[in-house]
Amino acid sequence: MKRIIFEILLVLGLGGAGAFGFVTFQKEKASTTQLAQLTEQTEGSGKKLEELTAELEKAQKEVPPLQSKALQLEALREALVNGEALRDLEAAYKKEKTLSPERLAGLGALRLLTKGGDDPATVEAFQKALNASDWGSRRNLICASQKALASAGQDVKVLSECLPTGVSKMPLADEGKAVKSEKPVKVEKSDKDSHADKDAHGDQAKDGEDSKPGEKDAKKAPHWDYEGEMGPENWGKEFAMCGRGRSQSPVDIRTPFEKTKASVVAAYQNGPLRIINNGHTIQVNVAEGSKLRVDSLPYDLVQFHFHRPSEELVDGKPQAMVVHFVHKNKEGKLAVLGVLLKEGNENPGIKQLWEHAPKKKGPEVAVDGVKFNPANLLPREMEFWSYDGSLTTPPCTEGVKFFILKTPVNISREQVEQFPFKKNARPVQPLNNRQISAS
Repeated sequence: MKRIIFEILLVLGLGGAGAFGFVTFQKEKASTTQLAQLTEQTEGSGKKLEELTAELEKAQKEVPPLQSKALQLEALREALVNGEALRDLEAAYKKEKTLSPERLAGLGALRLLTKGGDDPATVEAFQKALNASDWGSRRNLICASQKALASAGQDVKVLSECLPTGVSKMPLADEGKAVKSEKPVKVEKSDKDSHADKDAHGDQAKDGEDSKPGEKDAKKAPHWDYEGEMGPENWGKEFAMCGRGRSQSPVDIRTPFEKTKASVVAAYQNGPLRIINNGHTIQVNVAEGSKLRVDSLPYDLVQFHFHRPSEELVDGKPQAMVVHFVHKNKEGKLAVLGVLLKEGNENPGIKQLWEHAPKKKGPEVAVDGVKFNPANLLPREMEFWSYDGSLTTPPCTEGVKFFILKTPVNISREQVEQFPFKKNARPVQPLNNRQISAS
C-alpha cells in the first residue's frame, strides 16, 4: 500500500515539475522574443539617429552659404532703398514710347527691391514683362516675372520649367494666397470622344459650366493641363491613347516628303460669331454651311481654335501660333486644316476675334450683330503637308487627317501677347514610320 502511495506521489511530483518547467520555458521564450524586438527597435533607432545626424550636419554645412546669400540680398535692398536709382531709371525710360520685356523686367526687379512686392507698380511692371515675352526667346524673363508675381501674392501659375529641380509648385505667397493649382480628377473616359462632338480639347461637360448638384463624379471631365501633374508628359495616366498611341500629333515636318495628288479646297461662309474660352484655348464654334473638300469629299467645319506657340514644327522650328480648323464628315471622320501664324503685321481677322474673346474660362459667348468668315484666316495659297495623326489634346484619338498649309499668315506681336494663354501647345510626337506627304 505504501509503495502505491509513493508511486502516486512520485507521478504527481514529476507532473508538477514538468508543468513548472513548461511555464518557465514559455516565460523564457517570451522574454527572448521581447529582447529580440527591443534589440531590433534599438538598432532601428540607431539607424534613424544616424540619418538625422547626417541631415543635421548637411543642414549645418548649408547654413553659411544661405546666410551669405541673405546678407547679399539685404545689402542690395539697403543700397537701393533710398529710391534714387529707381527714380533715375524711371526718368530715363520716360523718353521711350515702349519698353522691351528686358527693360520692363529690370524695372520690376528694381521696384521689387526698393518698394517691395506690395507696390502696384512693381506688379504692373512684371505683368507687362510677362505679357510681352515669348517662351521661345525669353524663357528667363518669363520665369523671373512669374516667380516675382507669385511671391507678390498674384494669382499666377508658375510654369514647371521655371521651378527648381524637385519642386512641383511654388510655396504659399506672403499674403497667404496659394499659386493656382488644380488636382487631377481620376475618371474613366473613352478614347472615342472627339474635338467635333465636344470641344477642341475633348472635355465631356460644356466648358464654363459646373456639374449639377447630385451628379455622379463619373460625369465630370477628367482634369488635364499643359503644365504640372497633368501636363502632356502625364496625359497617358488618364487617357490611354495619349501614352500608347503610335500615330500621335503634332509632328515635326521634315523632308523627305512623299508627293501627293490629293486636293484640298476650303469653302467657308460668313456666320454668327460664337466664341468661347474653355480654359485651354480660344475656340470659335461654326454654324452649318462651311466645308472643306478633300478630293471632292466634303467635311463640315465644326470649330477652329488656337495654340501658342504653333504645335507643328517645320524643320524643328515653331511659329508664333497656329489655328486648327476641325472638320467632320458624315462617317464621323475628322480632318484638321492647320494655318501657321508668323509674327508680322496685324491680322484684321484676329483683331475682330480678340475684341470679343473672353479673357477667362466661361460659357460660349454669342456676339449679337457680329458675323465672321473663317476664310479671313486662310492664306491665298493652299499648298500643304499632310499626314495621319490624332487629336493634339486628350483623349488623343487617332485616325485624324492633318493638312498643314505651307504658307503662314501674319499675326502681330501685340496680338500674340493678347492671347490669354502663354503656352498651350503639346510637344511634337514621334513619327513612328509615318510618311509626310506634300502637295
